[in-house]
Amino acid sequence: MRDPALRVSRRAVVLWLIEAITGFVLLVGAAAGVALWVDGADWPGAAGWLSHHAWTLPAAVGAVLLPFVVVEPPLRYAVHRWELSGDVLYARSGWLSREWVFVPVSRIQTVDTAQGWYERVLRLATLRVRTASHAGSSTIIGLDDHVAGRLAEELARRAEQLRDDAT
Repeated sequence: MRDPALRVSRRAVVLWLIEAITGFVLLVGAAAGVALWVDGADWPGAAGWLSHHAWTLPAAVGAVLLPFVVVEPPLRYAVHRWELSGDVLYARSGWLSREWVFVPVSRIQTVDTAQGWYERVLRLATLRVRTASHAGSSTIIGLDDHVAGRLAEELARRAEQLRDDAT
C-alpha cells in the first residue's frame, strides 16, 4: 500500500508540540501538587519515607513524558498524510499506532472544517469527513486553513455530483 501523496502543513509540528507541552506541564504540575501535599504531611512509619521522597513523583513523571514531547510532533508529521484520488479520500494518521482510512466520496454525508484556538493562531484547520459508517469516517488534522476549506468544498461538490448521478 503506497503512502498518500500529500503531507499536512509543517506548522502542524508546532501545533502538536504546543499540545504536548501543555499536557506535559499539566501532568507534571499535578504531580508536583501531589508531592507538595505529601511533603507537607507529617506521617509516621512508611508514609514518613514517602513524605521525604515526595518530589520523586514529579521528577519521574517529567522523565517519562519528556521523550514523548520531543518525539511525538516530528513523528506525527512524518506519518500524517492525505490524498483525494478519483472518488476516494485516503488518509493516514497516528504516531504510536497507524490508521489508514479510505473514504469513498459517494458515501460522504457531511464535510466540515474546525479550528481550535491553537489552530487559528497557526492558520491550521481540521477536516472532518463523516459517512454513515463510523469506520469510513475520517479526520485530517493539521491542514493549512485554506487547503482544508478548498478540500471540504471539493469533497462536498464531488459527493453531490455522485449522488445526482446515482438517481
